[in-house]
Amino acid sequence: MEFNILWLIPFFPLVSSVVIRYLGKKFLPRKAVHILACASIFLSFIVTLICFLKLTSLEEHERVLHYTLFPWIKLANLNVPLAFVFDPLSSVMTLVITGVGFLIHLYSTAYMEHEEDFQRYFAYLNLFTSMMLILVLGESILLMFVGWEGVGLCSYLLIGFWFGEKANADAGKKAFVVNRIGDFGVLIGMFTLFWVMGMEKGEWSLSFSTFRQHADVFTQATIFGIPAATFATLMLFVGATGKSAQIPLYVWLPDAMAGPTPVSALIHAATMVTAGIYTICRLSFLFDLAPFTLHVIAIIGAATALFAATIGLVQNDIKKVLAYSTVSQLGYMFLGCGVGAYASGLFHVITHAFFKALLFLGAGSVIHAMHHEQDIRKMGGLRKKIPITYYTFLIGTLAIEGIFPLAGFFSKDEILWQVWNKDKVLWGVGLLSAALTAFYMFRLLFLTFYGECRADHETQHHIHESPWPMTVPLVILAFLSIVAGWMWWPGFLPLSTIFPHWLEPVVVVHHAHGSHGTEIALAATSLLVACAGIFVAFLMYRKNPSLPKLLSEKFPAVQATLSNKYWIDEIYGKLFVNGTKKLAAVLFWIDSRIVDGAVHLAANVMKALVYIDGIFDQKVIDGLVNLIANTTHKIGSDLRKVETGQIQVYLGTMAAGVAFFSLIWMALAT
Repeated sequence: MEFNILWLIPFFPLVSSVVIRYLGKKFLPRKAVHILACASIFLSFIVTLICFLKLTSLEEHERVLHYTLFPWIKLANLNVPLAFVFDPLSSVMTLVITGVGFLIHLYSTAYMEHEEDFQRYFAYLNLFTSMMLILVLGESILLMFVGWEGVGLCSYLLIGFWFGEKANADAGKKAFVVNRIGDFGVLIGMFTLFWVMGMEKGEWSLSFSTFRQHADVFTQATIFGIPAATFATLMLFVGATGKSAQIPLYVWLPDAMAGPTPVSALIHAATMVTAGIYTICRLSFLFDLAPFTLHVIAIIGAATALFAATIGLVQNDIKKVLAYSTVSQLGYMFLGCGVGAYASGLFHVITHAFFKALLFLGAGSVIHAMHHEQDIRKMGGLRKKIPITYYTFLIGTLAIEGIFPLAGFFSKDEILWQVWNKDKVLWGVGLLSAALTAFYMFRLLFLTFYGECRADHETQHHIHESPWPMTVPLVILAFLSIVAGWMWWPGFLPLSTIFPHWLEPVVVVHHAHGSHGTEIALAATSLLVACAGIFVAFLMYRKNPSLPKLLSEKFPAVQATLSNKYWIDEIYGKLFVNGTKKLAAVLFWIDSRIVDGAVHLAANVMKALVYIDGIFDQKVIDGLVNLIANTTHKIGSDLRKVETGQIQVYLGTMAAGVAFFSLIWMALAT
């Protein structure tokens, strides 16, 4: 169904971004920038709600709103319009992006209150939101890729926002470069889909609907002997590992903490890192035809979930703990998608958006209260000084650990239930990751909010609760972190299954089969494991605070390995960064010594030839020409003397000539 206000959803933040960036510094005061930035996202949220209500009024098989803005690429048989689609999948994502995005913008008005370059910050933040909206609303994979690259650019700009410090600039570059590696995979996957459609069906299209309509061709065609569906999905997954921070391209996300805290919340909750999951769900009909790819996704997801969780155990930067938590939770989402439970993976995307935004904004409130201190070893005893932050952070912590009846319980356990029915080993990995999550999140909670405050006296004296633009989003997100999971209750508590039914027209939904008794037992096991993690954290950081130090001294190798994050950054640095530098040095030597040497030699030879040619031209050619000219001139000058105009001279000359020739004749005659 054509719906002509659909394009306004990404348009509002895009226009406000341009206005703020180019007019804000000279013409708009701080308050006006705040209002414009927040209002644009709120207007997008209102339009999204209107579109969502319109969608719910349609029949299930007709739930698609679309709008073509204008023809974009028209070449021979290829016609790619600039068109947007609002269906059950994009509606869910758009509601989260605009809803959570608005709360983060509101929060930013207070958090960045004293930032001198606030216009640039809000311009980039609005552009980031707009690009993510284009990504999820794009009717074609090409338009999706525009948004995909847009969020990559904005992440670079925002992570390196305080680029005056080298570490911040390096973090932005790291995010940009690592994501470009993944994006190369997306390009190959996109071109593969385009080529196969054109060669097999004669339809040179980049539209998702066309791919879905002719999905069978991707199993019939092959690329390098591999089914096209498998090859294309593997390449797309490479891109997903970059955007959604999976092994081996996860390394940029922890360093992304160099940016302002609201940026971290936006990246981790409502934008960028969800792009990989969204892509898999959007093309679930294609991934379902590639079981090998799904198996790879499941293994990578499970490995990432466990790997990142182990690193999170020992992190001391409050934002770094949450960063590795995000990497681990994204692994959970990929694990769900890898076993074909696309709806379950997306469900965790939605619930995670609320409680992870809550946790990051809560961390920002703590940092704000602690005068930009981020080391949890220098915190403690904050629960009475910033109670709103504490209680909302506690809700977010319980939600991410999957404690009933908070949102994380429903989405996490739905994934584990689906995985149990496909692969018991991967289920065990997921369960262990859940236990570690419970431990390190309560470690974070205990060290930050309990015990004696370990900050210096000056900092302690100024600790206070954050202003209302920061606390109101915390309260709203805390509420959503409680109730968001109620859209999909487990089979043994069939109170609501709205979410999977809503997605079914667009996303492939596989329902797990098994007894309710088994499902109850698995849910109980998950809860017990989470409680065990909390209990161990309580023993180590409340009951016996000296225990962590004793353990680190007893197992120094383990402590060093986890503290240094398995030395992955160092390994990448030596293999890829230093390797690239050495390759560049070799290429520079070849260029400067061989290529430039050959060019300089050729230039010198030509100079010599030109010099010789110049000498020959001057001495021989010009000499000969000058000789002829001089001789002619001499003869002319001499002959000119004969032309005197005097008759007597002429008569004398004639007489002399006659006499001369007469003498010659007489001499010859004798």
